[in-house]
Amino acid sequence: MIILNESAIHKALPMGQAISAMKRAFAALSSGNAEVPMRGTLTIAPQKATSLFMPAYVQDEAGDSLALKVVSLFPDNIERGLPLIQAAVLVLDANTGRPLALLEGASLTAIRTGAASGAATDSLARPNSRIAAIIGAGVQGRTQLEAVCTVREIQTVWVYDPSPERIAAFIEEMAGKAPIPADLCWAENPTQAVAEADIICTATTSSTPVFQDWDLKPGVHINGVGSYTPEMQEIPPETVRRAYVVIDSRSAALVEAGDLIQPLNQGLISEQHINVEIGEIILGLEPGRSSPEQITFFKSVGVAVQDAVAAKLALENAHSQNLGQVVAW
Repeated sequence: MIILNESAIHKALPMGQAISAMKRAFAALSSGNAEVPMRGTLTIAPQKATSLFMPAYVQDEAGDSLALKVVSLFPDNIERGLPLIQAAVLVLDANTGRPLALLEGASLTAIRTGAASGAATDSLARPNSRIAAIIGAGVQGRTQLEAVCTVREIQTVWVYDPSPERIAAFIEEMAGKAPIPADLCWAENPTQAVAEADIICTATTSSTPVFQDWDLKPGVHINGVGSYTPEMQEIPPETVRRAYVVIDSRSAALVEAGDLIQPLNQGLISEQHINVEIGEIILGLEPGRSSPEQITFFKSVGVAVQDAVAAKLALENAHSQNLGQVVAW
């Protein structure tokens, strides 16, 4: 049994490889080559917390993957000086079921979620996109930015967060860190962040839209990754209504994505409006962007195939790089 901590995960999951892995994971999901039960949810009421249980088996040309992720979100952890997200991924041998590895799951989740937006951006954003906006200057905002800059030649990035301290720390840490440009700009408000953006990434825990629909310019691509419950919402319903909506998983989005469920319940859109999976675009079964002026919106709630394929890649790289701690099992 190999244990990979946060440091090892970052070394074993370079963003470029992670994006390629997410494309394969989404293709496997959309082609029926994956078994993904709906994730189990356990509420820890005294802590206002939630634990999620996400198993997946993926048949892939690069080798089959079998894994289980347990991820917990404890809001009060921030006041305790602890990360909001606590997670672990158990990797099993897809041929025998033998436990192979235990991976630190929060960093793997952040990287694979960023990589999913990288895959969607590569498939949907205009090739000449040069300006990005990041709304939410947390851990996930960092991997969103890295992924977008991996697939597009971004020259300027606007960063907005309600906390000035978080924006300052974000810019200090990320500016000029390859492939990210040095020109990271402090947005005073969401309007300033998104007004000129070719690509927008939202990575917040908001229950109300984090920008106004009328502030968007034609042809923008949006990655929405923060909301993961029906009550959460980052994207204005007016934007959802006029955008070409692409999802990671049809079944998961209809149960978990507040950005889609709320306008659906309001009668602003129909289920047909949210019927294209990113894996179908990667496979060539559905079209991508249809015009330079079209607004595209990738809504991700996170699917266990991402964890299984990312964990397999990390384990392979850990073996080749001699990373991790080996323990008797």
